[in-house]
Amino acid sequence: MAYITRQRLTAQLDGDFVVFMIGMRVNKPWKIHKWLPVFTAMPKMLRELTRQPELGLLEARLHVANPLSPMVVEYWRSFEQLEAYAHSRDNEHLPAWRAFNKHIASNGDVGIWHETFLVKAGQYESVYNNMPIFGLAKAGTPVPATGGRTTARGRLEGEGAAAPSKPLESGSAPTETP
Repeated sequence: MAYITRQRLTAQLDGDFVVFMIGMRVNKPWKIHKWLPVFTAMPKMLRELTRQPELGLLEARLHVANPLSPMVVEYWRSFEQLEAYAHSRDNEHLPAWRAFNKHIASNGDVGIWHETFLVKAGQYESVYNNMPIFGLAKAGTPVPATGGRTTARGRLEGEGAAAPSKPLESGSAPTETP
């Protein structure tokens, strides 16, 4: 279980980055032979990306609000790295994409989607309270949301950012497991 950090934190990530959301929708649940290969392709890609950080993935988290429509939120260092991974013949994505198009394409059995957001340096804000290190804070560096970082506007306008942020040190905040 993840450790809960009992402290109000925000995320700090130097430079531009990419938020990539990708998901699927099982439209015909009885066609397991159609949707299961699509469903099992993503964990293979995420394992590969985790083992090879030079490919550019900073963090990824699976979200399952509806079991028929899982999605993954990913943080990438750059769009160029995301695009290179998508087109690489040496990685898991391209064969999975080709298999999807060969066996499903637009027949309606399984839907897939993605959305890409290019985030400029400093043009984001986040806050986490009583949470494990999560999302953008895990992709970057969790820092205390104090001083000029106590409000969303302060985080967006960089108030208090003139002084370099001190990252959260391991063990500096009380934590507990849920």
